[in-house]
Amino acid sequence: MAKNDLDNLVDQITTRVKQRLERPAACTPRSAATRKGGAPLIELPDSTPYSFFAGKKENRAGVKKPAEVPAAVPDNELARLIDHTLLKPEAGKAELEKLCQEARTYRFATVCVNSANIPTVARLLEGSGVLPIAVVGFPLGAATSGAKAFEAKEAVAQGAREIDMVLNIGALKSRDYRLVLEDIRAVVEASAPYPVKVILETSYLDHDQKVIACVLSKIAGAAFVKTSTGFGGGGATVEDIQLMRHVVGPDMGVKASGGVRSREDLERMVAAGASRVGTSSSVSIVLGKGGGTGY
Repeated sequence: MAKNDLDNLVDQITTRVKQRLERPAACTPRSAATRKGGAPLIELPDSTPYSFFAGKKENRAGVKKPAEVPAAVPDNELARLIDHTLLKPEAGKAELEKLCQEARTYRFATVCVNSANIPTVARLLEGSGVLPIAVVGFPLGAATSGAKAFEAKEAVAQGAREIDMVLNIGALKSRDYRLVLEDIRAVVEASAPYPVKVILETSYLDHDQKVIACVLSKIAGAAFVKTSTGFGGGGATVEDIQLMRHVVGPDMGVKASGGVRSREDLERMVAAGASRVGTSSSVSIVLGKGGGTGY
């Protein structure tokens, strides 16, 4: 696809999304829940104009179609929504062991760590059913596509079973959509057959840039779009999750990360359309205590 064709396609999709969002939104039948302040959730249709961008099915492992969302998430399902996260650079072996033991105890979906820690985490989680996640190009997204692809491939070889990559934010804001697309696609191909989440760092993006990032992630074959690194000065919001879900449709995952510190926070994100939540406050959330850093 020529650069001008790609630019035009993205512009057309952005316009269509904006037009769709400007229509009056009915209260969604899939949940009686409302956002904080009483505003109804946006209705999310079973299919969207963007369904023709469905990526390779083999790269969508672990993505569940958004189900009916209850006003409260049942206790026995709460932990399976959570990516138990430890991404601070000074994390040592003792902290990784504690992280993995917590994941085993509470049956979190995954453990998310820096790629250098994947060998340790994969060993500690072996046989537990909890999957190791490696972050790639983290936290800036400014590495070359080749470097990101190599990091992803090495992490998979060492036991990662999901990859969370940071997109090239500068390229996106410069409208270099071909670079953004090829950057994501390189990581998707290097990570196969395991799913890739694309971290948008939404606090750096305006509305149209968020839409475009979601569209490019879907074209490239990513399995999820994800809000934040937790290191960028902003985190997940209900409005961003609703927008991301609206753009990618029901066949792709949406992960809320950054600032999710309590069960109430988690339930708001799920009601808005999140299929996974990344947090370092996982144990506090499942015990109903709140607190923690939220990533």
